[in-house]
Amino acid sequence: MMPFPGGIEANANATLVFSFVAAVIYALALDMPPKWTRTAAKTAAVAILAVLAAMQGGPLLLVTALGLSTVGDAFLSRDGEKAFLGGLASFLAAHIAYVALFVQAGGGLGLLRADAWRGTIALAMAAFSIVMLAALWRRVGPQLRIPIAVYVAAILAMGISALTTNAPLVITGAVLFIASDGLLAAERFLLAAISPHRVWMRYAVWVLYYAAQLAITLGFLLS
Repeated sequence: MMPFPGGIEANANATLVFSFVAAVIYALALDMPPKWTRTAAKTAAVAILAVLAAMQGGPLLLVTALGLSTVGDAFLSRDGEKAFLGGLASFLAAHIAYVALFVQAGGGLGLLRADAWRGTIALAMAAFSIVMLAALWRRVGPQLRIPIAVYVAAILAMGISALTTNAPLVITGAVLFIASDGLLAAERFLLAAISPHRVWMRYAVWVLYYAAQLAITLGFLLS
């Protein structure tokens, strides 16, 4: 059963399938050396979601956030600190776009006080962000501390602003995004280089990240 009207041959459903196939191809190529073919698969997965959002008349901020995420994916598919900082900057901009989108679509921070479950999730997000930032602060070099702190603040704002919406898929996507970024940070900065956990964490990061982008996209396009 497809999420959009029509069968798999309908433009929207076919586009969604192409995005999913690209995500699977990248997952299969995760352990391969960084090559432009692997970069193409990674960037295509979310880039096609951006195309889908534009095709379906989704909010401009959604298309923008997905587009910026695509740029971040391209950077993070490569090795090196410059690529990492490029990815960090791109995703920072994407989260700011998401915050603006969720605030625009949401009902305000008052919902966090009105609904206990929203407030509980917000507190859990804040606690997780503080613990993660404290752990990273001790492990990264001085030149990365401020950029990482700003990024952690941005993704926390993204998560809390998502909680002000009435779209379960959007909220789920925000939670998955935070989980993905937390695992990515742990894998990159907190684990020993020879840790056996690196393998499954890389796969988990990608699965959570793509599921997050997919959930947020469908949360807006199907509402």
